[in-house]
Amino acid sequence: MDSSISSPLYKKPFKLLETCRLICYSDIPLVSINFMAIVILCREKCGLSKCITRYLVAMSTADLMGVLIGVIFERINNIYVFARVLLITPICAASLVFRLAAMDCSVWLTVAFTFDRCIAICSQKLRKGYCTERTATIVVAIVGIGSCLRCVPFYFSLESFAIIENVPWRCVTRADYYTSPVWKVYQLFYAIITPLLPIGLILLFNALTVSHILAANRVRRGLRSSSDNKKDSEVKNRRKSMILLFALSANFILLWIPFIVSAMIWQAQNYFYTDRYLNSPSFIVQEFGFMMQFLCTCTNTCIYTLSQRKFREEMKKGVKYLVTLNGRLCR
Repeated sequence: MDSSISSPLYKKPFKLLETCRLICYSDIPLVSINFMAIVILCREKCGLSKCITRYLVAMSTADLMGVLIGVIFERINNIYVFARVLLITPICAASLVFRLAAMDCSVWLTVAFTFDRCIAICSQKLRKGYCTERTATIVVAIVGIGSCLRCVPFYFSLESFAIIENVPWRCVTRADYYTSPVWKVYQLFYAIITPLLPIGLILLFNALTVSHILAANRVRRGLRSSSDNKKDSEVKNRRKSMILLFALSANFILLWIPFIVSAMIWQAQNYFYTDRYLNSPSFIVQEFGFMMQFLCTCTNTCIYTLSQRKFREEMKKGVKYLVTLNGRLCR
């Protein structure tokens, strides 16, 4: 055995990784905010337009699917539970495709929603024609279908680990996946499509939105007296919108950085999943990247919805309804 594998330099990060796994993979399923958001938003009592509601419901659904498939069906099952039916090769390969499609869909729905808000704030002419429920439905459908089609090739990147009684078990990456120029080009293309291009588009749309808000605030201050500016609720609401945009951008970028780094490492090292790699810092970075991806699916919905006062009120009502058994415990 290579002495570097058993050195403390590799053991300590791996122990830290296991601790983070326990925390991350046990906490993420508890964020039922995704399911609660779907229920509350579908009731349409949050004061949001149907266009915004359509995007938020689609984003929450994609995030929920990503958590269910990626964390519960894959990570927790493969590390701790071992439900046999989920380990059959076609099922776990399909699980990979659906998980990647759900996360890809969540990312591009975030871009679509950011663009929708940019149009709504920056262009009054385009707002009436674009920011509608019909347009939102079409965009959601296109994003969903496109994400599924884009992730289908990953199904063929896997093969069975063993065949027992004519049943293929577990999924392992095909050896040519690490050496084939076609797969390397596709992996690079996928990394650009998700998340490099979305990050660039989100930064662009948010920059346009913020610049428009700042310009509108300057004009508004020039038309009002200094005493009125201090109590200007419109300027205050615009400031909150800018803070929300910055929070969303920072959250999205920071949580995807580990995945981007691991993708670059994969391209540079062309590694195999050997015992040496499984105890290396590259594997630690890759696993942290996966965990941050799953975490991003939860925080997106939290930031969007919990920033809305009426949504928080509806959530409190829902929690009170469940805790008091429809008020029967309070009688």
